[in-house]
Amino acid sequence: MSSIHEQAMNYVYQQVLQRLTGYFDRAERTTLQLLIQRLIVKAGGIEQIGSFTVLVPFSGGKDSAYTLAFLRAAQLSIASRSMNSFNLRVANMRHAGMTSAVMDNIDRCYCALFLHDDPRVELLVVDHQYVQAFERELPLSIAGLEQNRSDMLLSGHLTADDGQNTFFNSCYLGMAEFLGLAATWGEGVDAVISGDSLKEQKHYATWIMQLAQRTGQPGVDWENPTFSATLKSLDRISRAYYSELYAEEFQPSNIITRAAARGDKPRVPYFLSVSDLIGARVEQHWALLTEFLGFRFDDLAFSLNESDCANPLLMAHMQGLKSEFILGLDYALGITQYLELAKALMRRKHMPKRLLEQALAAYDDPEKLAARRSLANGYAQEAFGLSETQLICLLFAPFVEEGAALEAFLRRCHPGMLVALSDLHRALSGRAAPDQVIQWLVDVSGLTLKDLRNLYGKQRANPIDEHSVIARVPATDLAQAHGEVNPHE
Repeated sequence: MSSIHEQAMNYVYQQVLQRLTGYFDRAERTTLQLLIQRLIVKAGGIEQIGSFTVLVPFSGGKDSAYTLAFLRAAQLSIASRSMNSFNLRVANMRHAGMTSAVMDNIDRCYCALFLHDDPRVELLVVDHQYVQAFERELPLSIAGLEQNRSDMLLSGHLTADDGQNTFFNSCYLGMAEFLGLAATWGEGVDAVISGDSLKEQKHYATWIMQLAQRTGQPGVDWENPTFSATLKSLDRISRAYYSELYAEEFQPSNIITRAAARGDKPRVPYFLSVSDLIGARVEQHWALLTEFLGFRFDDLAFSLNESDCANPLLMAHMQGLKSEFILGLDYALGITQYLELAKALMRRKHMPKRLLEQALAAYDDPEKLAARRSLANGYAQEAFGLSETQLICLLFAPFVEEGAALEAFLRRCHPGMLVALSDLHRALSGRAAPDQVIQWLVDVSGLTLKDLRNLYGKQRANPIDEHSVIARVPATDLAQAHGEVNPHE
């Protein structure tokens, strides 16, 4: 880089810093200085800061966007008064919840913070087993799509669940694998930054502890866990989860430990929580998010979820389908019940009143409700390759326990197939059956014949089974809201 170009870039970085900190109030400016001091101490002093690399996981949600903006302000502030600054690795987990609107948010955020052309910044995407540079138009890999689809369907069928178990366990394990790969890729990182609240961190740690106990793991010091110890624990959980989900002999193709213990990594990263420094109230950061970072709330997500493990629009849709097809009630009633949950959670997350009203207004008349149903079906097709027919089949879970609910499913949804009931059982049990019957099973479920036969031979997962991993829902805000606002009451 020529000296003229370097001067020009430094001027741009100063302008970005001035604009960014212009959105900070006095308390945030004080907090920024505390964050800078914490990073310098962790790096071993200002002399070592240039060789210090931190990883910021970025979901594209509002809270992680604010965390990234704060870290960028710290990086540019140090650079303005020192020869060097720390290196920033920003990584996205590419999965079904990363809609085009989320990818657009990420790109606008990167552009506003001037991250694309800064040599001190790496922008990565982790998709299934692949790590690559960020691109706004990057599609979800076929392998990632198939894994998301298969995990969702098998988990949902085994738990007969309308949202929580269907989405969360597999996604949370995927997030752990993502962190391992993002942290150890290339030259690795020194620290993994977490802006999650202490409550959210406690939820995640509690979930890991509970599953570790179910898989017979030795105790881990969860008061002060190391990064590698956490990943190794999650690897054992992952093995147990996928063995229960698919078959006893199943082994994940890219286990988490592989990322945690690669021999060519000179550094063992540690967690660095900044939740005590970075607040998460949207009202306080509204101008920064929407004016400076160009943040737009995703119409598919109710502006509600941060983990992206479960899309609220799709979960509302599944609750509506459950009301209509399982309970024999009205689709709109199921949606209304889910909206009560959404309101409770949005208030808990301190969403602005106008945003809450905007999200709920999208369902306030039959025409809008029909449009939302169509939007949810479109998302399910794009993200998972699933039709409404296949989602309904998932809610009935008709194949587990040797097809115990198969006849009821046919009577309610496919009465014309009742004449083929015995052939369906033969196909599911591994015996010879007409090709048309096998194809119907695959089409109506979205599952392969191998997975269908796997389900047929399994019992429904039981939450009180001390050895079951699948049936253990992570302790998320969404899960808690489900408990507080029971949509079945």
